[in-house]
Amino acid sequence: MTQTAVNDKKSFLMQMVPVMLCFFAMGFVDLVGTASNYVQKDLGLSDAQANLFPSLVFFWFLIFSVPTGMLMNRIGRKNTVLISLVITAFSLFIPIFGDSYVVMLLSFSFLGIGNAVMQTSLNPLVSNLISSDKLASTLTFGQFVKAIASFLAPIIAAWGATTLMPTFGLSWRILFVIYAVVSVVSVVALAATPIREERPDKVSGVVECVRLLSKPFILLCFLGIMCHVGIDVGTNTTAPKIIMERLGLPLEEAGFATSVYFIFRTLGCLSGAFILRNVSSKLFFGLSVLMMLAAMVMLFTCHTLPLIYVALGLIGFGNSNIFSIIFAQALIYAPSERNEVSGLMIMGLFGGTIFPLAMGYAADGVGQWGAVAVMTVGVVYLMYYTLRIKVVNVKS
Repeated sequence: MTQTAVNDKKSFLMQMVPVMLCFFAMGFVDLVGTASNYVQKDLGLSDAQANLFPSLVFFWFLIFSVPTGMLMNRIGRKNTVLISLVITAFSLFIPIFGDSYVVMLLSFSFLGIGNAVMQTSLNPLVSNLISSDKLASTLTFGQFVKAIASFLAPIIAAWGATTLMPTFGLSWRILFVIYAVVSVVSVVALAATPIREERPDKVSGVVECVRLLSKPFILLCFLGIMCHVGIDVGTNTTAPKIIMERLGLPLEEAGFATSVYFIFRTLGCLSGAFILRNVSSKLFFGLSVLMMLAAMVMLFTCHTLPLIYVALGLIGFGNSNIFSIIFAQALIYAPSERNEVSGLMIMGLFGGTIFPLAMGYAADGVGQWGAVAVMTVGVVYLMYYTLRIKVVNVKS
């Protein structure tokens, strides 16, 4: 290997490490499922009231995703990511001063805004560093890093709830303190990293962005991401409630179900980064959806802890690569409009608002199996997507 090649590789790694740290910060949004369960317990809320928290977080994806795509055209992707990290850090410092209903609503609102901006800008920023043939596997690895933050959240919260209450008075909210500090570190690391970006050929508006939904493939990708995040947030929020309802375990014990989901989602992201180098994205996508369908059947019928854990593991592994495959295909489908497409795809995370609300009302009415039924609707659509769409081959 020549000295130039060594220097290029070192420069690439120096760029990718801060970017992957940003993916870790992106995972902070998944603490909303864990936090909402603790707030529900502390304040005595119903399922519908508690599910307002994750719904509120993902509501802001509807509002901010497309404008963020336009903002990237003006100030660049890196600067947009930096703004998102600052907003995220601010949102995580808020609960340090209390955990009332209003305080948590405010915190989750800013967390949702910051994450909407981050997810819209960070994924296309990666495309400045990676060739198209490696984009799907790289985004999947980024999702693996993101998932680490996700599955650590319930563990940190449970540790804080059982250990730190007498010492610091923060209890489970110590989770926000730790993740806020990491957000600040991410800002410093990315700001110090030089990244060359191509300039857009045009500065588009909201109408031009939304008009892309008239393209059938883009619309199907958009709906697919809505279902993906609905299943993700729904499982994150509902898994402990299923165990508490069927087995009568307390939240501190039932909360480990969320970690089981995220552990397998993390493993799925890690293995997916390598599998997608050798298996077509369409085949891998189809197998992933079949895993989730089997898991939904199990959640309807199983009443033992090991089988419920198996079902959650199948959902975690199956849902782990759905976002990356759909997102990469959408970017490749319209390479000259990546900022706009990114804004639209992230707007699809608004599914994280629709699904938890529907699941909350269904659970209040007929129990947690009603929430599972709502998630099953998302799985059925992803099956339709697999069967009816000729998936762009992004085999890396």
